[in-house]
Formats: sequence, C-alpha cells, structure tokens
Amino acid sequence: MAGKTDARRKAQLAAILASMGPGLLTAFAGNDAGGIATYSTTGATYGLGMIWTVPIMCLLLIVVQETAARMGCATGKGFASLIRERFGVRVSAVAMLSLIVSNFAVTLSEFAGIASGMQLFGVPLQVSVPVSAIVTWMLAMSGSYRRIEKVLLALSCVFLTYIAAGFLAKPDWLAALHDTVVPSFSSDPHYVSLLVANIGTTISPYMIFMVSSNVVEKNLDASDIPGQRVDNISGAVAAEIVTWFIILTTGTVLFPAGIKIETAADAAKALVPLAGRYSSLLFAIGLVGASFLAACVLPGITASAVCEAFGWERGADRTWREAPVYRGIITAITILSAVIIMIPNVSLFGIMMVSQVINGVMLPILLACMVFIASDRHVMRGHANGRAWNVLTWLTIVAVTVFTIVMFVLQALGF
Repeated sequence: MAGKTDARRKAQLAAILASMGPGLLTAFAGNDAGGIATYSTTGATYGLGMIWTVPIMCLLLIVVQETAARMGCATGKGFASLIRERFGVRVSAVAMLSLIVSNFAVTLSEFAGIASGMQLFGVPLQVSVPVSAIVTWMLAMSGSYRRIEKVLLALSCVFLTYIAAGFLAKPDWLAALHDTVVPSFSSDPHYVSLLVANIGTTISPYMIFMVSSNVVEKNLDASDIPGQRVDNISGAVAAEIVTWFIILTTGTVLFPAGIKIETAADAAKALVPLAGRYSSLLFAIGLVGASFLAACVLPGITASAVCEAFGWERGADRTWREAPVYRGIITAITILSAVIIMIPNVSLFGIMMVSQVINGVMLPILLACMVFIASDRHVMRGHANGRAWNVLTWLTIVAVTVFTIVMFVLQALGF
C-alpha cells in the first residue's frame, strides 16, 4: 500500500511539473521594461514606503492568471475564441484592434529597454536593436512551442540578478519586512499616482490572452487544472518576489541619496557610485533580459489572439503556408518595432501613454468578460468559478476600475 501511495504521489508530481510553464512565463513577462521602470521609480522616490503593495499585486495576479488558465484547460480554447463565442464578432473585433495597438506600443518599449540596457555595456542602439529583433523573430519562428517555452523559462532565470542586487544593497531587512506588512499612506498626488501605476502595471490585457493561449498550445485539459493552479500561483509569487527586491534595492540605495530616476536604465547607472559596480551590472543585465523575454512573447501572443478570434490557423508549429496571418503579424510587429526605435528623437513617452490609455480602458472590460465566461457552467462545466472566487474576481475588477479612473484623473490634472 505504501509503495502504491508513493507511486501515485510521484505520478501526480510528474503531471504537475509537466503542465507547468504558461503561468510562470506570463508572470515573469509582466515584469518587463515598463514594470521595472515603475518599481525602480517607486523605490527611488518613496523608499520602502510603497513596498506593502507587493502582496496586494501578488493576490490580484493570482486571481487573474488562475482564472484565465482554468478557462483554457476546461474549454480547450483561448480567451479570444471564448470572447467571440460569448459576446460576438463585433466585440471581438474591437478587442483585437485595441490589443494590437496596445501590444505594439508595449513591444516598442521592450526594444527600448533592450537598447538602453545594452548601451550601459557600450553596445550602440544600431547594433542591439536589430540583433535582438532577429533573435526574437527566429525564436518565434522556431516551429515548436515546447522548445520556445524551454528557452524562455531558462531566460527567466535572469530575474535572479535583481535578488542578488538586493543583497548587495545591504538593506535593513527587519524594516523592509515591517513595511511590507504595515501599509503607509500619503495624500501627495504623486504618491497616489505611483500607487496606481504599481498595481496597474502588474496586470496587462495581454497577460490574460497569453496564459490561456499557452495552455491551449501546450494541449492541456481539465485534468491539468491542479498543475496549472500550482504553476500560476508559484509564477505570481516568484514574479512579485522580484518586484519586492527591485523596490528594496532602489529604496535602500537611491532614496536616501535623493536621486530621482525616470527609467530602469537610470536606476542601473545611479547604483554604480552608491552600491557598487556589481549591483549596477546585475540591475542592467536584469533589464536587458526582462525586456528581451517580453519582446519574445508579445508579438506571438498578439498574433495568436487575433487568429484565434477570427478562426485562422495559428501556432508555433504551423508553417508560413498553413498560418500566413499568424506568422505575418509576428514579423510585422517585430520589424516595425525595431525600425521605429531606431528613428532619431522618436517619442517613446507618447507611445507608452497611448498604450497606457488603451490598457486602462481595455482591462476592466476584459476582466468582466473573463468572469462572466468563468462563471458560466455551460461553458466551464464542473470547473466554473465558485462563489468565493467570484467575489475575489469582482473585487479585482472593481479595484482595477477604480485605479484606472484615478490614473486618468491624475493625468488630466498633470500629476
């Protein structure tokens, strides 16, 4: 009996490990150039005064990713396909158009992150951007989802550099833990604006499409839901640990020195005289790696969602002849992003503002679509949201909506 129990446990563990990947990748992809810049600015501006938001961000991320992954496992369909079936072609078309514009703008920011990070190592933009564009395109065209997943999971190890940088900063660990569990507030509009940005940057519309699409690409089904739950919870926790260390590092080193930054590259440069060259080096490596990871997945997720919404062939294992639209969208987004980044004096800030507005409008709507679908027992069968999970999901939607409104009001007021 004991031997059978051990064998059963080993089989269950093997099944969980085999189904893992989509949640981890999605969570880490969320810690992209824009996210790292936001977290670095938070630490540099307010020290550890906003590090208490990390557990909240982690909970929101778990709720969204677990629900999206469960939908994919239970139905065998991605989020875009489920939107079309439940809400019609018109709603689906508007959502896809918004997603294309938003993801294109975010992809631009990823190539900008690669360029600024590599410039810290003396590599000019004219070299780093074309090379990274070619590598990301070749990876997307490699013809095997499992191969792509393995490469990207290995690349995710780059986030360990932020943890190492945190230790090199020699923080007050007890103070950091205290500030993590004991919230502090300020009526300063800039504090409120950054607070909203911190929570808002955790969940992007593309993440919902990404995790459900990857589940389908991996051919997971309802039996893999327990494994996906482990995958998404562990991915969210791991990603938010990285976030915690980014705020910890910049809050410990840059805030006491009164150094203001605007980008993650600024943070890496500012760390040199204060925390040492190695800390700065690790921070820069993390920026390049994180930007590259997101640049690899964004074109593919966009292409997959659009093709899924309109019933076109898609997938990394499809050839040009089988899936011309899928591969064409990936190619177009990659090439255009790289070309625009190399245009002199291009307004990346303006591009990111457009992306932020679209994301802010899309996210509450997409989350509402998600909870309606996940609560439908005809669609989800025995895997629909329970009452407690529905409450958590609606609380997430309300929180995101409120934060979005506050963000727009503050932007209108010039904060």
